[in-house]
Amino acid sequence: MLNDKRKLIATLAALLLVGFAATSLVNYYVSKNVISDSIVAHELPLTSDNLYSEIQKDLVRPVLIASMMASDTFLRDWVLGGEQDAAKITNYLREIKQRNNTLTSFFISERTRIYYQTEGVLKKVHENEPRDAWYFRVRNMQEPYEISFDPDLANKDVLTAFINFRVSGYDGRYLGVAGVGIAVDTIRGLLNKYQQRYGGSINFFDQQSGALLFGDNAYVAGSTISSIEGLGELAERIRREGAGSYQYQSGGRLHLLNVRLVPELKWYLFVERIEDEALTGIRRTLYLNLAICFVISLIVLVATSLTINRYQGELELMATTDKLTGLANRQACDLLMPQAMSEARRAKTPLVAIMIDIDHFKKVNDRLGHLAGDSIIRQIAQAIKGTLRESDIVCRWGGEEFLIVVKGADALQGQVLAEKIRTTIATGSFRVRNTVLPITISLGVASCTDGETPEHLVARADKALYHAKHAGRDRVRVAAA
Repeated sequence: MLNDKRKLIATLAALLLVGFAATSLVNYYVSKNVISDSIVAHELPLTSDNLYSEIQKDLVRPVLIASMMASDTFLRDWVLGGEQDAAKITNYLREIKQRNNTLTSFFISERTRIYYQTEGVLKKVHENEPRDAWYFRVRNMQEPYEISFDPDLANKDVLTAFINFRVSGYDGRYLGVAGVGIAVDTIRGLLNKYQQRYGGSINFFDQQSGALLFGDNAYVAGSTISSIEGLGELAERIRREGAGSYQYQSGGRLHLLNVRLVPELKWYLFVERIEDEALTGIRRTLYLNLAICFVISLIVLVATSLTINRYQGELELMATTDKLTGLANRQACDLLMPQAMSEARRAKTPLVAIMIDIDHFKKVNDRLGHLAGDSIIRQIAQAIKGTLRESDIVCRWGGEEFLIVVKGADALQGQVLAEKIRTTIATGSFRVRNTVLPITISLGVASCTDGETPEHLVARADKALYHAKHAGRDRVRVAAA
């Protein structure tokens, strides 16, 4: 046997060495092209699509909020009514801010030039005030809105991305500007979150100027698409085509790029991977290891199956069967119960769990010894099993506790079955050393509800069992749905 063992180990070692060497060489050359193509054709577009969905939720939503404000009948009626009672507009703006979790919300009236925000009147805007130049720019522009980056006077000059929407009356006459503001740090935080979640390099560029708005340090602040090494050659093509996949060389490395326009923000979304990093990253290691493990595992299974087959059945039985009672053990129940619940949900049939505890079992152990207690547990296990169907699951949960999972039974049917088991035990004859012992049990019944986990169902059955014991034992209690 020792020689056979040595031969087996030597054979496996040789196979592992040859397998790893051959597979490594083949996969290195094959995976290099496959991974690059996969990044360009699948990964970057998919990441871009996922990011676009996130941006719709996190960044485009404020544009929609500002648009809603600009067309809100309350706001227009309040302005056209002479801007009476500033508390009304203040409360309106405060509710917009709180409900949508923005840094600020605001309205500037063209008639009075008053700047209203969430805490009341902030100031009056003036044409000769540099900080108010944005208002007059918006007043004179043709587009319905713009996104500007300015310090927020109402929030200690925090650098803020403002969505400035023109407000017009029912006749189209210009009434002012309304909108919301998001702290630039909040946008940077979202970008960092995206990069941690999706990996790679993620940047925002302005559609009109091509200037870097937000990025990860891959580009120098203030740079434009045209000024970046290698990317400058693609600048005109990107402006012309917008969305698409691109490649460029920079710093001696190949950059794989996917570009998408976010029209609501008028920003380009750049999602980028460096080919060298991708090829030496975790994905190649993972794929390579999976392939090697698959092949070697098959060989190992064939080589070792000759020696483990005769032990496998016994080990499986020991792992899933309670040695004392012959019932399924708790580990087996942990596997069978989720399966039963999934089947019940698919078939839309009810299912109940019944938790059982032997009353005053400690007294049996204390008076007659643990061997006598073991005998009682075996007899009760057989009595319980005799009341059930083949499709029902019964296991020894631990100590003197048993768990039953009844398929196709609702709470009422579970209660009837539990009462039947209780009566069977209470009227049964349990002998230890020619002595008949009176045994009773307490039972808790819980019916499975939609979306309930196995742990929660067992916990409810156990709680019902606790109520049965607390009420005097030798009885059944049903958990509330």
